[in-house]
Amino acid sequence: MTETTSPPVAAQDSPAKLPAHEIVYQTLRSQILFGELVPGQAVTIQGLVETLGAGMTPVREAIRRLISDGALVFQGNRRVSVPLLGPGDLEELIFARKTIECELARRATLRVSTAHIEQLVIIDNALDKAISTGDVAGYLVQNYSFHTELYSHADAPILSDIADRLWLRFGPSLRVVSGRLGTQSFPDRHKDILEALRRQDPEMAALAMERDVFEGMEHVVQGLQAAN
Repeated sequence: MTETTSPPVAAQDSPAKLPAHEIVYQTLRSQILFGELVPGQAVTIQGLVETLGAGMTPVREAIRRLISDGALVFQGNRRVSVPLLGPGDLEELIFARKTIECELARRATLRVSTAHIEQLVIIDNALDKAISTGDVAGYLVQNYSFHTELYSHADAPILSDIADRLWLRFGPSLRVVSGRLGTQSFPDRHKDILEALRRQDPEMAALAMERDVFEGMEHVVQGLQAAN
């Protein structure tokens, strides 16, 4: 995998069909989600204009939306940054992710087809390759892709949207910790989730997801504590 971590701007539309502010939003969102912007690192609005090659207005609109998402905080003096996560933030994220994502896994189990499961297997195989080769960027993209692909079959757009916003909150810290400790140190319960899907067992899927979320987030907590 190349160093570019960001997935396509939008699966349903080509960038040419999207308004400028949406392209900027999706690009900046991917940079945050996959840790290209480091937590606590302040960037200027003008700097983002130059880096993204966009106008001031679409950049401001994208920043406004990302602040609303909780992915950025305004620092004053035309600067924004990815927020640093404290112990209380991480505790809330663990609770929220377990609550939301376990329910999404439970619902998806009853709706996925054999073809959908095979698509998840393809993503998981790419994730395994990224883990074995120490490809941090690939690990982050494929891990996110596995979860979002699964949740897309839950028929729960409100819960899926909440889950996606939660990923924006912890994604940058996940990049920091996986970069320090390596991809092979992270637990992976995706095989258990896939087995639950094949058995059409929603409670087994929810339990596997709970373990995947808890063990992964605990690893983030420990990694951040060790760095401080």
